[in-house]
Order: sequence, then C-alpha cells, then structure tokens
Amino acid sequence: MSEYKDYGYNNTEATHAHAYIFDKTVAMLDKDKNKFILDLGCGNGSLANSLMQKGFNVYGTDASEKGIALAKQLNPGRFAIQDLSSDDLPEPLINIPFDTIISTEVIEHLYDPRKFIEFAKRTLLKNGGGDLILSTPYHGYWKYLALALTGKMDAHLGPLWDGGHIKFWSRQSLTALLEEKGFRVTDFKGCGRLPYLWMSMIIKARI
Repeated sequence: MSEYKDYGYNNTEATHAHAYIFDKTVAMLDKDKNKFILDLGCGNGSLANSLMQKGFNVYGTDASEKGIALAKQLNPGRFAIQDLSSDDLPEPLINIPFDTIISTEVIEHLYDPRKFIEFAKRTLLKNGGGDLILSTPYHGYWKYLALALTGKMDAHLGPLWDGGHIKFWSRQSLTALLEEKGFRVTDFKGCGRLPYLWMSMIIKARI
C-alpha cells in the first residue's frame, strides 16, 4: 500500500485554485441550512478559515500534520489530523453534528474515491443527512480536444508530478460515482476559463 505523501505546505495562503473556486463555493452555502461544515482534506485550512471570516461555522481535517499545524495558527480548536486508516473522524470532531461536507481539489488525488465518498456519506447520515460539495479539475471532450490540438496534454496531466492527480473526472463520471453511493446531485458550476474549458468544476449533492 502506498504511503501518504505530504503536499508540503509552507504557509497559510490560499492555493491558486481557490481564486476561482471560493466565491462559487460560498454561493452554494446557506448559513441557515449549512450550520456545521466540515472541510474534508482542508490542507493548510485556507478555505475553511476564509469561510469562517464570512461567518460560517467550519471545521477541517487533513492527513497533513504540517497543514493542520498551519491551519491552527489562525483558528485553534477548529482543525484536526485525519488518520487515513480510520473510518471515523478525529476524536476532537467526532461528536459535531456535521450537516455539510466540503472537499476542494482532493478527490483527483485519491486511489480509492469510493471509500472517500462512503466516508462522507457515513459522516452526514450520522446526523440525518446533508450536503456534499466537491470541487475537482474539470475534464470533458472539448477541453481534451483543445489540449490535444495545442500540444499541452502532457503538461496538463502531469505524469511526472509525484503525488499529483491520478483521477480525471468529468461531470458525468463524478455524478455517476455520487449516485452510485446514494447521493442526489443538486447543483453544478464550472470555474475558471470559458464554458467547457473550465479549470475546475463544483458539484453539490445531497444524501
């Protein structure tokens, strides 16, 4: 089994992806309905901390000890290290009634995305169900065609990036995974660039 490879966080700054993901993620949230939010795979906590600044009640988990240490610098008590071998949330967060899970630019890095979705499902169903909001790089016919015609396919797929993307999701394939696990997709937004050449996509689903 492959060992976890730390992303290598050095500061609390937002990643480049959050520049085009954040506002559209916020637009999918409602403080009256999304009362307890878990940022699953929160990294250095930049998105979670930004949501807290906007008044949302957010907690975060990640396997990166370095990332969680950075996240805690801004909001101690809101972040915990996730043991990837465990089927439960970390002890400090296990009794929080999460009704919403956000996970941005994570699922494309996972060898077992089904297990990841099942984890989110169990966490939400413990509290009667809720919303799952996922972002991931967008892939589709027109984008692949543009990459092929411009000779940028290798640079985009990044096969030499250790710890990089290993799953390449389209709207259809990610929807199929969510529906397989019992979720109902309720919203979709493309992020960055022109339609169908989007850099990322956000899918919101409910269980």
